[in-house]
This record gives sequence, structure tokens and C-alpha cells, in this order.
Amino acid sequence: MTNNTNIKQVLLNRRMLVCIFTGFSSGLPLYILIGLLPAWLRSEGVDLKVIGLFALIQLPFTWKFLWAPLFDRYIPPLGRRRGWLFITQMALLLSIPGFGALHPGLDLWTIAYLAGVVAFFSASQDIVLDAYRRELLLDAELGLGNAVHVNAYKIAGLIPGSLSLILADHLPWRSVFFITALFMLPGIAMTLFVTEPVLKNGAPKTLRAAVVEPFQEFIGRNGLKSACLVLAFIFFYKLGDSMATALATPFYLDMGFSKTEIGLIAKNAGLWPSVMGGLLGGIWMIRLGINRALWIFGLVQMVAILGFAWLATVGHSLLWLAVVIGIEALGVGLGTAAFVAFIAHTTHPLYTATQFALFTSLAAVPRTFANAATGYLVEWFGWVAFFLFCFVIAIPGMLLLFKVAPWSVQDKSGGCPSIEHSDEQCPPF
Repeated sequence: MTNNTNIKQVLLNRRMLVCIFTGFSSGLPLYILIGLLPAWLRSEGVDLKVIGLFALIQLPFTWKFLWAPLFDRYIPPLGRRRGWLFITQMALLLSIPGFGALHPGLDLWTIAYLAGVVAFFSASQDIVLDAYRRELLLDAELGLGNAVHVNAYKIAGLIPGSLSLILADHLPWRSVFFITALFMLPGIAMTLFVTEPVLKNGAPKTLRAAVVEPFQEFIGRNGLKSACLVLAFIFFYKLGDSMATALATPFYLDMGFSKTEIGLIAKNAGLWPSVMGGLLGGIWMIRLGINRALWIFGLVQMVAILGFAWLATVGHSLLWLAVVIGIEALGVGLGTAAFVAFIAHTTHPLYTATQFALFTSLAAVPRTFANAATGYLVEWFGWVAFFLFCFVIAIPGMLLLFKVAPWSVQDKSGGCPSIEHSDEQCPPF
């Protein structure tokens, strides 16, 4: 069977369609928090340093592994995955419109509390979606399936990052948040129509087993040193990119772009490069293996950060805005596709919710804590030096690839990540 036949079989199946819905449903509430919310606050005159501190409302994404075992242990009426998905998605549908009833000048603390609630339910939805996707996809589909998920995740950002911003120039914010919340409905429809994954080994018998066993398995698989290297890599690989894009919308506004220009040009210029980056990344991973993809895509992701520094130098230019955003979207699409596939392969299928939550929680730490300082860094350095700093911060993650994903070790999409040619056995994927 040829590689082209394998790629066609992986691409054209129902599981890839489900990955589109999981990505869209996962990305929408997060992009509301990191894209639409800062734009709303900035347009209402809130200080940039305060907006930067709003990154702390994403703490649930950092600590979600603490309650992830509950989703492995307990089973609601619709099933272990579908039941929890329906609960979290309905909570998001009902809570997001609440922003429209508040005013940044009068209710800033209330907005912060509500954002924390939205972040909690969004993080909880991510726990279940990640576990469902890991249990749904075949081993050979993990690279491309996660790339499709990432693509849809990025596309979801066009709703709060493009459509909602355009609507904000013509409608009151109350209507904007209500309309944006309605885009949770496709994810709810998916939850109602998909089938529940088969529990091959059953749910954990006790809450203690759901909490302890996933961590014991991860550390015991390759040893404590290798486990720490994997966790360090997960922390650093997306750090520079995450910091560089933390204040992207306020950055565009400070460069003199209107909300409509940002919605029509900045966001849409990143759509097709992001889609191409994610799909090409998934296809290339089938041939390259995840290890080499992490090297190549990571370098492209790093170089893309420098585009922001160039735009900060050029200033208000619609052409350069589109070019820089397009390159950034391509680089991040590639890098994120490989990164999420790496996390999926590092996850043991018996402990999907808890281990996936642990790894993605660690990946969210930079977005939560480091990004909270971005407002202060911009005030101190200015935009150009800030983006150069983000480029330097991305280097440690690339250096860790020598240990975590050596170039010489070809980790095809059916295998587990190799660490220094370890003789330990991969989990039975």
C-alpha cells in the first residue's frame, strides 16, 4: 500500500469530521478570553497592564489536571465522554452572554470573576474533548487527526477574533457576546450525535485509582529523569509563540488599525495559512515522523515571531499586516500540529483524561503566568524589543529536542516519543 493511499484513507473518514467539531468547540471559548475580551477592554479604555493581568483568569487551564480524574471516574447519563461534554458546553452557552451585561469601567472585578467561570468550563470541556479524541482516533491517525483538530481550533478564533470585532463596530457589546455564544451550538450538536467510545478496560474503580495510577504509569514508563525532560519540553516549546501572541489584538490597535481592519485583514489573512499549515503538518508528519516534524515546524514557528517585530517597526501597513499574520499563522499551525500530536503520543490510552490534562495544563502555564507579565514587558521594552525577547525565549524548547525527540530517531505516527533511545517499552497504543 502506497503512502498516498494511506494518506487518503486517513483523511477521508468520519473520525476526521469529528475532529473538526472538537477543535471548533474547544477553540471558541478560549479565543473569546484571549482575543475578544482584551479587545473589548482596550476599546473601553482599560489600561494595557491590567489587560495583561487578565491572563491570570486562565488558571483553570493550568490546574485542570486536578479535577480531570473526576471525568475518568464518574459517568453521567449520556456516557463518560458525551455526558461531561454536554454539561460543560451548556454551561459555556449560558455563561458567555453574561459579559454583555457588564461594563469594564464599572464592573471590572465582576468581569474577571465571570471570565474565570468561563475559563473553568472551557478547561473542563478541553479535558473531555482531548480524551474523547485520543480514544476515537486510530494510532496511525493521531498526527493528522490532531492537526485537523488544531486547524478547527484556529478557525474557531475567527469568530471572536474577526466576526465579533466587526459586529462590535455596528452592534452593542451585549448583542456581540450573545451572538458569539451561539457558536457553541455546533459543538453541542456533535455531542448529541456522536457515539460514546467503548470502555475496553472500564472506568477506574475508585477515585484514588483515577488520581494515582495515571501519574505512576507516566513516571514508570521511562523513569523520573525522562519524565521531567518531557514535562520541561512541553512547558518551553510554545513559550515564545504564546507570549508573542498574548497581546496581539491590543498590539494591532496600538499600531493604529481599526477593529474592522483587524477583523477583515488581520484575522482572515491567517485563515488559509493556518489551514494549510495544519493540514500540511499532519500529512508531513505521516512521512517525517513526529520527532523531525517538531524540529522543522518549531524553527518555522520561531522565525514567525520576528514578523511581529518587523510590523512594530513598519507601523500601520495593511499589506505588511496581512503578510506577517499569514506567516505567523503558517508557523504556528505547523508547530501546534506537531506539538499536540506529541502530547497525544505521550498519553497512555488507559488514562486519557488525566494524562492529557496534565500535559496540556503544563503547556498552558506560559499562557497563564508568563502572558500575565506581557503588558509590563511591553511597557518596559516597547513592542520591537518585546518580540525579540519572545524569539529568544523560544530557544530552550528547541534545545530540549536533542533529548526528547532526537532527529535521528524517526518516531512514525504509530509510535510513542523516544527519549535518548530508551529501551523502555512504549505503552500499548
